[in-house]
Amino acid sequence: MMTVMIIVVLAVLGVILGSFVNALVWRLHEQAALVGKKGKATVERRQALSITKGRSMCPHCGHELAAKDLVPVASWLWLRGKCRYCRTSISWQYPLVELVAGGLFVASYLAWPLTFVGADLFVFGCWLVFVVGFVALTVYDLRWFTLPDRIVLPLVALAALQTCVAALWRGNWADLYAPLLGAVIIFGLFWTLYQVSGGRWIGGGDVKLALVLGLLAGTPARAFLVIFGASLLGTCAGLPALVRSKRGLHTRIPFGPYLLLATYLTVLYGAQIISWYRNLILP
Repeated sequence: MMTVMIIVVLAVLGVILGSFVNALVWRLHEQAALVGKKGKATVERRQALSITKGRSMCPHCGHELAAKDLVPVASWLWLRGKCRYCRTSISWQYPLVELVAGGLFVASYLAWPLTFVGADLFVFGCWLVFVVGFVALTVYDLRWFTLPDRIVLPLVALAALQTCVAALWRGNWADLYAPLLGAVIIFGLFWTLYQVSGGRWIGGGDVKLALVLGLLAGTPARAFLVIFGASLLGTCAGLPALVRSKRGLHTRIPFGPYLLLATYLTVLYGAQIISWYRNLILP
């Protein structure tokens, strides 16, 4: 019974935070468009787009939304995917992101490889924050082909904090240097690719994100698993896009979502995957 209650709470929390993600990525993008602009109208627009102070609004007509318009998933279904005020269609992205976030929260709980006591519970709480950040970065990268520092850098800080606190809590220095080695591996590889290609093969946002992914991977072996998993996912998903596109190899394909998905799977299932692989090659 307790497990069911936890699942329901996490599902609802995930859906609510998924709604926050939708608002966050849109506001960050609109704020970025105002950089360098001046004037009273720009100041007012910045205030309206404030993440902490701005009121919820329709992204098309700008009308302030009422509480009944903000119920995750349900409001979109009730209004048949349209704004109540301007009747403009609202993308299916909104309910999809909300449902995905809820599903990822529940899956994280069900597949959590650690305990829910002490340092492990602290790590799980941080992990849910990372999941929200991952969803936000995925949406942003798929829409605008970039990973904004305003999301990536706080995740870097949180990953460093989590690593240090967990290591001190457990009194095990392996929990500190193993994640650092993982971060060095992914960051070193991505930084090298960025420098060699002049940013054509991999973006600067991916390089910064590598620090987060390496720390979360936890060990060098899992760091390599993240790289392999992201490459495999990117290849499987990217090849059809390259074939369909008239630009061929010049087609832009965001790599961030594959890195994030590979990290999500590695954190939850990495030990099992590595164990399976070792048994496969060393029967």
